[in-house]
Amino acid sequence: MNIPFKTALPENSKIEPRALGAYFYDAWSVQAAMADLDPLAQFIRVAKKTPSWIDLMMVLRNRLVHLFGLKNLGVLSDIDPSKSSADYKVGERIGIFTLLENSENEVLLGDEDNHLSVVVSIHKSRNANGTETMVTVSTVVHIKNWMGRLYMLPVAPVHRVIAKRMTGAMGNAL
Repeated sequence: MNIPFKTALPENSKIEPRALGAYFYDAWSVQAAMADLDPLAQFIRVAKKTPSWIDLMMVLRNRLVHLFGLKNLGVLSDIDPSKSSADYKVGERIGIFTLLENSENEVLLGDEDNHLSVVVSIHKSRNANGTETMVTVSTVVHIKNWMGRLYMLPVAPVHRVIAKRMTGAMGNAL
């Protein structure tokens, strides 16, 4: 079992410059259990098996934020089981996110609403001595108004738990 650890945003990644001026950002790394998978496939693999408590929290979130005019994101596990990572195109929805960019070593997923903008990166690299494949899941949030700031008060601590859990799943052969 590989345990995720808190880390810096990956150097020379596409998400690193997005942290400039961000209200919130974090990054978690783990040794990949399935090193041959591309970053999008890493995400899809764990999102399909999202624990029910996480999807339940998303359902609750969607009901609450609807009262404030924010959009329903759906649930993290809402992944088309018939599609592989190669089938997705920029602009398509994957679970609660939209595919923003996809390359051999990094995928950017995100969402935009009235209150904030969020981008999640799954970045794949070799460790310093080149013996292990590491996966880093990074999140960058830019808030747009007071509602974004208020929204992040309860969301930031919950996000840390979920991000660590999902990163950890990439380190385990589910």
